[in-house]
Amino acid sequence: MPTTSSKSSPAPYRVIISGGGTGGHIFPAVAIANELRRRQPDAEILFVGANGRMEMTRVPEAGYKIVGLDISGLQRRLTPENLLFPIKVMRAVRKAGKLIEEFRPDVVVGVGGYASAPVLLAATSRGIPALVQEQNSYAGLVNKLLAKRVQRICVAYEGMQQFFPADKIVLTGNPVRTEIASGQREEALRFFGLSADKPVLLVIGGSLGARTLNHATAAALPRLREAGVQLLWQTGKLYFPEAEKQAAPFAADNLKALEFVRRMDLAYAAADVVISRAGALSVSELCLTGKPSILVPSPNVAEDHQTKNALALSSRNAALLVSDAEAGTRLYDEALGLLQDSARQQQLATNIRALARPDATTTIVDELLALMES
Repeated sequence: MPTTSSKSSPAPYRVIISGGGTGGHIFPAVAIANELRRRQPDAEILFVGANGRMEMTRVPEAGYKIVGLDISGLQRRLTPENLLFPIKVMRAVRKAGKLIEEFRPDVVVGVGGYASAPVLLAATSRGIPALVQEQNSYAGLVNKLLAKRVQRICVAYEGMQQFFPADKIVLTGNPVRTEIASGQREEALRFFGLSADKPVLLVIGGSLGARTLNHATAAALPRLREAGVQLLWQTGKLYFPEAEKQAAPFAADNLKALEFVRRMDLAYAAADVVISRAGALSVSELCLTGKPSILVPSPNVAEDHQTKNALALSSRNAALLVSDAEAGTRLYDEALGLLQDSARQQQLATNIRALARPDATTTIVDELLALMES
């Protein structure tokens, strides 16, 4: 069991958590903060994100203060923004340095995303201990560059010594909100207005939505109605207006388009089968909830890391994998087949649940406390 820290000084711990950009970075960061605050109620926690990104609203909603840096990622082609990128980084590092000197953190945590690099560069150059949390099975560029400068690297997959110094690696799993697996099916069906005698398919394309999943799902609506399947379809903000119109004729059949699902615990509890991208957070949540899943990795990510995440499950018979290119033709054949095969569902559920690491957040906070005490 994790223990409460025995810091000798009466001053509360001061921690900066940096990064963001997507829910896959933000929600693990908030989970770490929540666990730290549970064990150290007087801890002072400051988030640092990128201006204009979703962390600037999601983090305050979770009850934490956040400061934004003017930083963005490199484009995949030659653009004026790329030419300005080194200047933006230098300015962001200077601002991060001022924040660190004013806040005086005991430790800095990087969870990936645009803001993580300047904050950790500024912190480690001042001798402040730092920890990074790598969510994917293929390490991100920022974390690879920072590996030599930080003291701990918490990872979710085995074999990460190909990217990081082995003596700094701690295999923890990904921080997941523990309440994500606590939903009850009866409550979930009432919450979403679903019937108990028809199967439920949950489609989640990540916090920003997924074009391929949305197009395939829209095309499959008549097939789902014919098969008697109910649908919870998280579209993302950008795609929601069109998806809402596409789903409207099927409302009586409980085929529902939703912009964003805030009660993911209930969405998972309602679902018999899940179709999802293969981002690190999504994969970790599916493991913890033990849901039979079909993973459709996004091709628009660095080093194709979502395919590597998905293979870590499909190679263990813990999920099905459909490529993005094949989604338009294969995805709903696989989904409808799985919905009709309860034995296959049970096999996938058993295997994916075996890969869960429910203590990931507490283990990461153990490492944080150890760094601060040392």
